[in-house]
Amino acid sequence: MRTIFAFILLFTSVGLFAQDDQESSKPTQDAGSKALDATATQWSFQLAYQMMPDYYSDIVNGTPRRPGLDNYVQLRIVAPVPLKSLTILPRLTVRHYEDVSNGKSGFGNTELFALIIPKVTDWGTGRAGIGPMVTTPGNKDVAKDEWGYGFSAAIVNNSGQWFYGLLFTQSWRAVDPNALQPEVSSTANPLGIAPFLNYRFGNSGYYLGTPDMVALYDWNTKGFYLPLGARFGKVWVMEKGSINAYVEYRTSAIYKDWQGPAVKNSFRVNFTYTMPVGGGKK
Repeated sequence: MRTIFAFILLFTSVGLFAQDDQESSKPTQDAGSKALDATATQWSFQLAYQMMPDYYSDIVNGTPRRPGLDNYVQLRIVAPVPLKSLTILPRLTVRHYEDVSNGKSGFGNTELFALIIPKVTDWGTGRAGIGPMVTTPGNKDVAKDEWGYGFSAAIVNNSGQWFYGLLFTQSWRAVDPNALQPEVSSTANPLGIAPFLNYRFGNSGYYLGTPDMVALYDWNTKGFYLPLGARFGKVWVMEKGSINAYVEYRTSAIYKDWQGPAVKNSFRVNFTYTMPVGGGKK
């Protein structure tokens, strides 16, 4: 953990020595692209509903694969902190899950992630950043009842009608390694890899892209999980902000060696309101 935070400190320090006169030569990102960009310096308020009606029930380690939860409501808020030589993007994600078949529900592990973007790694149409991440304990009926600590990193870019990028997340459980069960070799949670690609259809506001898919690699079992699907949405750019509404479908593409749940069909409805810092159309 000390190595990780030392790297974050070094990464941030690079931005402190960025030259301010480079700002005027940077290309700009239009409002339609910013509405799709979670790393843009703007306020963001997201409300989403995810439904997972069925899961694969193939055999894993001699027993049927366990199903996952039925649905959840997600609230995500991004509150930018623009500074002279860098921008900090704290992002809070809260989810409330339901397990209808067992009559259980509750809040999951709340995630707080602060992406740090030095000016030197912001080239106008895209940017790269890294920052610490903390997850709080959730309701033990639907989530892990434990703290988690780690980091996330992101790199995004906008080119013409295309918007694409990659997000990495890695956290560790806050438990005593000596207290782990013999079959558990590490306190590391699965590595999360989230690629995304969106194409905007001219100036209509409509776009097609990848869903909220996070590929997972389990360090303990060496299992790999890859979801796949599509998202269709529309962005409305207004005078003082933008609205991004979309629907998406997702299924599991690679899951044979994965020991956790593998969703068969998943659907999401999302509404996000974004507002530039200081208000006003940009």
